[in-house]
Amino acid sequence: MCYTCVRECPVKAIRITDGQAQVVGERCIACGNCARICSQHAKILRSSIDEVRALLRSGGPVAACLAPSFPAEFTETPYTQLVGMIRSLGFQFVVEVSFGADLVAREYRKLLDTRDDRRYISTTCPAVISYVERYYPDIVGSLAPIVSPMTAMARALRRLHGDDLQVVFIGPCIAKKAEALSDSLSGEVDAVLMFAELQRMFADDGLFPDGAIASDFDPPHGGLGGLFPISRGILQAADIREDLMTGEVIATQGRSHMLDAVKEFAEGDLGSKLLEVLCCEGCIMGPGISTDAPLFNRRRHVRTYVCHRLEKLDRSEWRQYMDRLADLDLHRGYRADDQRLPTPHRAELTAIMHRMGKFAPADELNCGACGYDTCIEHAVAIHKKLAESEMCLPNTIDQLRVALTELKVSHEELATTQEALLQSEKLAGMGQLAAGIAHEVNNPLGVVLMYAHLLLDDCDPKSKLRDDVAMIAEQADRCKKIVAGLLHFARQNKVCREPIDIRDIVDRMLRAMALPDGVSLEIQHEVENPIAEVDRDQIVQVLTNLVSNAIAAMPDGGRLTIRTTGNEHRVNIAVGDTGVGIPPENIKKIFDPFFTTKQMGKGTGLGLAVSYGIVKMHSGDIRVQSQADPAAGPTGSTFTVSLPRRGE
Repeated sequence: MCYTCVRECPVKAIRITDGQAQVVGERCIACGNCARICSQHAKILRSSIDEVRALLRSGGPVAACLAPSFPAEFTETPYTQLVGMIRSLGFQFVVEVSFGADLVAREYRKLLDTRDDRRYISTTCPAVISYVERYYPDIVGSLAPIVSPMTAMARALRRLHGDDLQVVFIGPCIAKKAEALSDSLSGEVDAVLMFAELQRMFADDGLFPDGAIASDFDPPHGGLGGLFPISRGILQAADIREDLMTGEVIATQGRSHMLDAVKEFAEGDLGSKLLEVLCCEGCIMGPGISTDAPLFNRRRHVRTYVCHRLEKLDRSEWRQYMDRLADLDLHRGYRADDQRLPTPHRAELTAIMHRMGKFAPADELNCGACGYDTCIEHAVAIHKKLAESEMCLPNTIDQLRVALTELKVSHEELATTQEALLQSEKLAGMGQLAAGIAHEVNNPLGVVLMYAHLLLDDCDPKSKLRDDVAMIAEQADRCKKIVAGLLHFARQNKVCREPIDIRDIVDRMLRAMALPDGVSLEIQHEVENPIAEVDRDQIVQVLTNLVSNAIAAMPDGGRLTIRTTGNEHRVNIAVGDTGVGIPPENIKKIFDPFFTTKQMGKGTGLGLAVSYGIVKMHSGDIRVQSQADPAAGPTGSTFTVSLPRRGE
């Protein structure tokens, strides 16, 4: 999912499916960039080793044609030792393709000497040919009708040694394999080896320079054609001058420059007769070279070798071979193979952009993380089923951020649900306990209470026993309240819903309560639609418990606030006080049965537990916010009951 291959592919012939890259064969121009830059080694170049071994075992003569870029690969091996190692593999002839480059250079010189207005693109680079055939089919006729040095050398060798000669080209380029297999040149070259493959063959056969028998190349020997693998080498070999004043010839190289140059040529803006263009930074930078040496180091090795060979070149012999092959046909044709895809309609493009989170021009970051230069190009590739919207890294990060936020909310909801479940389990357990206690205690308690009041009625007001009997009656009454709370807590109440005005519930509850001196009341009815389907009596009980607790929290007086709010789906009733507040350590316990902070005899600890159960039976929620530290600000608590408007 690094998309480096997408970024480096000049024609975007990489399809991404489920995050995996796949080379689209019919769109590929075989430049080899994807294999060269893939740190995961996920792109494997086609191997021709088995084909070459089969040719060598066939018994017929086989010639090895070594590309003029070989000095950039075999920097530590003298060329004579290299030739000897190649012969040891079984090749009958070992020749320099630089002579074929000399033949091609002569053809380009002739082409430029013609006095017509035609413009040409050089065809020494097979990747450039494939690019024009597939993506600029309208200018296929502008491709120079001249074969590459590889094909020129193959034709020259068959003229010299017979048509039964089998030819193996050895060079730095994967595109040469595609050239040899192309329909227009099928059979010209029998197999293509890259330098890296030749190295593997040497290793498999145990061939090393020290053990090889030194040998020179077979004739014909090359001249300035040895400069072909270096940018502008063809111009020097053909004695063609790149005159900046006339602009008749323009030379460039590299992926981005190739794209721009061909585009401008097609648009007629280049203004030159010959565009000499290479897909790589010269053939010495081809993907089939295994060395890690930098560009100018490789140039130096090629230049040094060519200078050395030119010093030893027998020019008369060279001229004889050039004259002998003067009538050799070095022309070829080309076939348009249009791989352009239609541009999507604006509406389709807009829909794709929206899927990537691009709703305005400001959203188009054009960061290149997806492998495409712009967000628009990425959207077009998605439409062409070459890319996925998930390749947009900024959008993926945004989606991840949203997912993390949703996960956090979900986690909080889960924690709330777990808390509610624990509370429900506590209530269920306490309910069973309360039911047992109420059943066993209620009847004997009623007897005690009845006789205590009878004794109290019969006691002389002046009797010393009256106080003792009064204490018994008082405590029995207290037990009655506790048992009544247990019975209410234990019974499985059903919610009898009916449309009720929430404001009316608040008013009804307040009429039944007497506020002590020092406690002021503030009612805020802010709900627009006060009608909700609830059980009136049960909600009154909840509010009664909350208000009673609020009053108890303000022993020295304060302000009691009741506020009603709501929206389309829920109504909320908030009961707030300015009392002492609830310490943080008690917040999680306040809904537990029998937990109370009131003094002994002042509370049973069942009010909030019962209220919690009633609210939950209404599919509602009850929450508390409290501040108990006077140093941190005003103290007080607010309980908020949230109820659905309609029963589920």
